[in-house]
Amino acid sequence: MGWLKRLFGMEKPENAEVNPTPQSIAPDTSSNVDTQAIPPERLGLSGEYDQSGLAKRVALAFDQDDQLDDVNTLWVAQTGSTVVLKGKVPSQDILDKMVSVARSVDGATDVDTEQAEIE
Repeated sequence: MGWLKRLFGMEKPENAEVNPTPQSIAPDTSSNVDTQAIPPERLGLSGEYDQSGLAKRVALAFDQDDQLDDVNTLWVAQTGSTVVLKGKVPSQDILDKMVSVARSVDGATDVDTEQAEIE
């Protein structure tokens, strides 16, 4: 089972990307702005607005990296633009690789590993 399936209960959408082009969101009728930009941490797998977009795109990046098997004792979350890795990982090397991959995802400003421990 992959990261997206285990963490979010979803298969990879056909047009899913780790760093998609943002779609414009609905016009703000209270101002003269026709479209608003989606914050990078809220960008979904297909460029849509998604509250958990950054975490989902990090999970997709983990799925796409041949060196990162699904570690079923680790979870990916987000707090704003910070990726949070929590749970257990088999080795420091794997955790380091995950941090590197997570940092490469657009919108990630930091990676918090305080809740991750080496088994």
